[in-house]
Amino acid sequence: MTFNRFQDYLSGLVTRQRSLFSYNNTPSISESLEKLMGNTGEVSAIVAARELLDTYRALDEAGKIAFFVQLEQNYNAEPAQVRLAYERYAASPNSENLNRLNLASEPKRLELFRRLNQTPDATHDLVAMRVDLLRLMKEKPELAAVDENFMHLFRSWFSRGFLQLEKISWSTSAAILERIIRYEAVHEIKDWKDLRSRIDPPDRRCFAFFHPALTDEPLIFVEVALGNKIPDSINSILEEPVESAQETPEYTVATFYSISNCQPGLKNISFGNLLIKQVTQKLQREFPSIKKFVTLSPVSGFKRWLQHSDANESTELTALKADFAESNPGPEELTERSENLRKLVFNYLTQAKKGKYPSDPVSRFHLGNGAKLHNVHANADPSEKGLQQSYGCMVNYLYDLRYIERNHERYVTEGKVDCSDKLKSLLV
Repeated sequence: MTFNRFQDYLSGLVTRQRSLFSYNNTPSISESLEKLMGNTGEVSAIVAARELLDTYRALDEAGKIAFFVQLEQNYNAEPAQVRLAYERYAASPNSENLNRLNLASEPKRLELFRRLNQTPDATHDLVAMRVDLLRLMKEKPELAAVDENFMHLFRSWFSRGFLQLEKISWSTSAAILERIIRYEAVHEIKDWKDLRSRIDPPDRRCFAFFHPALTDEPLIFVEVALGNKIPDSINSILEEPVESAQETPEYTVATFYSISNCQPGLKNISFGNLLIKQVTQKLQREFPSIKKFVTLSPVSGFKRWLQHSDANESTELTALKADFAESNPGPEELTERSENLRKLVFNYLTQAKKGKYPSDPVSRFHLGNGAKLHNVHANADPSEKGLQQSYGCMVNYLYDLRYIERNHERYVTEGKVDCSDKLKSLLV
């Protein structure tokens, strides 16, 4: 039997199992777990995995909590086996005994998840299962160990070797395009016409990562505007007419203006760094004239920062923050005070820290990828969301291909925020 025919056979078997499952009494989670972990035959394990996933899906909130608690309490490594393996390694610390120790200390949950992932469509179910887990962990932080096991496997299953970079265009399937509209997390796509304006014109591009186990489900996507200048507002990208097509367009600037993660169940499984690198390489091959790769990025944590003072801040910075926090200025006043806004944003991005790295998550992402802080713009995003986040401010991060590795190393080792010289006068 060929591989494809075997897969069809398994899919048919699982379908029949689902049909029978709907007519029989629903097994308990404990029964489904024992059945799956007790099966050694490949086909029976695949059927048992689908039964367990379907049983889980039918649980209410209390049932899901009980399921994860059971995994946390009853599917750990065996203490006696860990102790024995450790004693052997301590007595003779060689590679063979180290491997035995690693195997003995692996929680049984990992093997459970691997067995679950054998059945058709299981990867989608497991990603959805982690969405539930992340929500429940807010009240049950002791479930963090289960989440660590999910992340351990997901980092392997969703490694770069399995990711497929695809260009999103107007000819892409409607199912994927509908998801692009739904998953856009930075600048809302209002309708199909709005989507077309972002992916169809000659100076617009959109790229997404896909995984073969998640059919028609983008993992992350980036929207790009091509042109000849670095944009200072989102309206200049979303609302101004696109540049006229040329036979051989000499674009010099590529602007990443929206990056959206699509799968909440893959939180903390990083795809953005690889996505930007691959898209940069792809654009360079298509348009050798492009020399500058920049972002037009939101400043999502800025307004929250304004509400809190820090004893280490200068008197001038504290006064500036208090002025904005207390007055809550309207659009006209924001325009009049744009230079003070730029000062505040720059100081937020360079001085507000989470450990040794910037507090702002978007800044951490781009600086960690080797970009530098290039410019700060007031009145750049007049949307309701932009005003709520940052009084309409946005930021350019510059990816200078000559210095990406250097910037990355300095950021990782020192937490250094590399920025353009023209911005340094904004420090207070």
